[in-house]
Amino acid sequence: MTVVLFFIFGALTIGGALGVVLARNPVHSALFLVLTLVSVAVLFLLQDAQLVAAVQIIVYAGAIVVLFLFVIMLLGVDQTEPFAEPLRFQRPVALALGAILLAEVLLLAGHRWATGAKTARGVGITGGAFGSNIQRVARVLFTTFLWPFEITAVLLVIAVIGAVVLARRSAQTPDSESESAPRSGS
Repeated sequence: MTVVLFFIFGALTIGGALGVVLARNPVHSALFLVLTLVSVAVLFLLQDAQLVAAVQIIVYAGAIVVLFLFVIMLLGVDQTEPFAEPLRFQRPVALALGAILLAEVLLLAGHRWATGAKTARGVGITGGAFGSNIQRVARVLFTTFLWPFEITAVLLVIAVIGAVVLARRSAQTPDSESESAPRSGS
């Protein structure tokens, strides 16, 4: 079963990566990026790297892609999109995929995944001077690496604000060459 899941999500990762590069619409490209990042997270889960998979979903697929979509939508508001659906089967396929996703979430919600039980492949470190694995990761994230995370968040916000200001400024200022050219006939 693991091999089958690996090939399925490996193909989804490659297909999503190609979609990121080949999509003409930047919003579609960002959505393909979400597909790629979620598929990579599943590949991490297949390797028993639950923390890395969670970080992949929360940080990259959640925060960074939402940031990309926010900037794309904010800067691309002057482009008009046709309201008509380009494909007739698009809405039924979307509804079917949504129903499948809802069924998966309801099915998986009934299981006890994050219970702290021992894994089949290894046992978490317990006890000792520093506590369990979760306590060790939390201690490092919220003490040693707190400032790098905070500084990175501030830099990302500054970068988004700077990009928006620069894009709006260039869109609002008229062409400088037409203003500096002398007018004939006056």
